[in-house]
Amino acid sequence: MNRFQGTVALVTGAASGIGKATAQRLAVEGAKVVCGDVQAAALEDVIGEIKSQGGTATACHCDVSDPKSVSSIMTTAIAEYGRLDVLCNVAGILEAAHTHDYPLDRWERLLAVNLTGTFLVCQEAIPHLIENKGNIVNVASLAALRGHPYLAAYAASKGGIVGLTRALAIEYIQAGLRVNAVCPAAIDTPMTSEFEIPEGASLELLMRNIPPDGAVRGPDTVASVIAFLASSDAAHVNGVALRVDGGVMS
Repeated sequence: MNRFQGTVALVTGAASGIGKATAQRLAVEGAKVVCGDVQAAALEDVIGEIKSQGGTATACHCDVSDPKSVSSIMTTAIAEYGRLDVLCNVAGILEAAHTHDYPLDRWERLLAVNLTGTFLVCQEAIPHLIENKGNIVNVASLAALRGHPYLAAYAASKGGIVGLTRALAIEYIQAGLRVNAVCPAAIDTPMTSEFEIPEGASLELLMRNIPPDGAVRGPDTVASVIAFLASSDAAHVNGVALRVDGGVMS
């Protein structure tokens, strides 16, 4: 498929996991992709992989929690390719803790990356996306829709992303801008593989968020859904928080 031929996409969190899979998927389908992440070396590897497959991509070191860094990646995207059609906000961090023990500084850092970072990138991108009647796909989580134990900060940040997505979808609908979100669960990524269960955590509670068939899938599973929402195939889809959870909430 070449659904993104002639378009420019910006993907944050592109150095690994869902962000990497999304950048690769959009590039394979013809997009010129600006890839942002704080992991500079890993990001260069992703750019190399995309180019080896005949795609076009540019790396840009970006900390989404830093307004100056976000402004810089947007400047790079426009200077390099002259337009922006698709924004995929994938950058995020995950950590678990007993809520009564969770330090305030870690709460603030997680929200700064996951929620404020998504807001900052959207804020910078919206004027450019409106010019081309583009769209935004934000990565939330099933934790935004269903109770996940030991993930209070993460769930709060992802719930905020769902609320932000719906607000932007309505605010800019008359300008022709679509805004959607995906809510993944049971996806095998570097972030989830490094997930540390707090001491004394209940495995019974944690297992509530495993699909009924026990299947855990790779990041390509989510990337394909993101690509659908970002494409003209989803022209009549706006303001949704689409579950990609293997039936956990079914």
